[in-house]
Amino acid sequence: MALKLSSLPKLLDPEVRDKNLRLLAWRAQELFWNVARPAMPDPVFVIGCSRSGTTITFETIAASGHFLHFDYELPQFWNSLVGPLNNGWESESARPEQALPEHRRRALAYFYARLGQGQVLDKTCINTLRVGYLHTLFPNAKFIFIQRDGRDNISSMIDGWRLGRTDGGFGLEKFFGPSPSPVAINDGEFSEWHFFLPPGWKDYNRASLEEVCAYQWITANALALDAARTIPPEQWISLRYEDIFERPVEMFRGAFERLNLPFNAEMERRCASLSSRPTSIVRGTPKKQKWKESNPEMIERILPAIAPMMERMGYDPHD
Repeated sequence: MALKLSSLPKLLDPEVRDKNLRLLAWRAQELFWNVARPAMPDPVFVIGCSRSGTTITFETIAASGHFLHFDYELPQFWNSLVGPLNNGWESESARPEQALPEHRRRALAYFYARLGQGQVLDKTCINTLRVGYLHTLFPNAKFIFIQRDGRDNISSMIDGWRLGRTDGGFGLEKFFGPSPSPVAINDGEFSEWHFFLPPGWKDYNRASLEEVCAYQWITANALALDAARTIPPEQWISLRYEDIFERPVEMFRGAFERLNLPFNAEMERRCASLSSRPTSIVRGTPKKQKWKESNPEMIERILPAIAPMMERMGYDPHD
């Protein structure tokens, strides 16, 4: 009886009550989808390494009004299908052979219950690590992949590791609990990983911060580009972060055409002002070659390691 009485304040709390009612409603909608199977088109996935411009890309595509979407990422959901807590802390990546029919059903039911019937636009950075897996689940899905110069991308990740963001940090312990392997990155400055866990992460538990961020950037882009070879060309849309400054209207007009979306005058005006539009950034507004101001010595140290991937992505590491 004492336990029941102690639970009464929580049960009477309006926020707790409303949360429980929402959960019940979602479960009911998920059950309905599993029985009736209303049609849900395969999603469109915005992917890219953390700090590569995925947010501004997602917000621009979402502004078309043609997609259902969450205003936040879904790493907890995708990790509940395949992730560190059910794959022995291997990583947050997922391989095609790990895709199960049940995963597709759970994803579509999840989307339907919370967003309704229609095509979903999803922006979750860890999905850059699981393109082949998602393509197996959703053969007709389209992928919008945005890349960024490794020097700027890694510099922004370094800032993110150290500064976090206005609404919290990027640490992973709040999702997974303590690491099963001791973490002492940057001589003990960090005891947990931030942003995402790439395959082979344990080998970098005692590396410098710049080495860790470089490894995250290399791995995320390599996994995405390798998987892209198996995706039909009409389902893969490549964008460059730098084009936000050089040709934002042309960049997004092309993306909209590939998605069969109208690109009107209002959208053109929006895209023309993207370089000054506030986003969920770590430090200041978006800017090219920002690494020269923020972390030049650290980036210089890892430049030889990232040069091959930069060249593969069409960047000159000596520019």
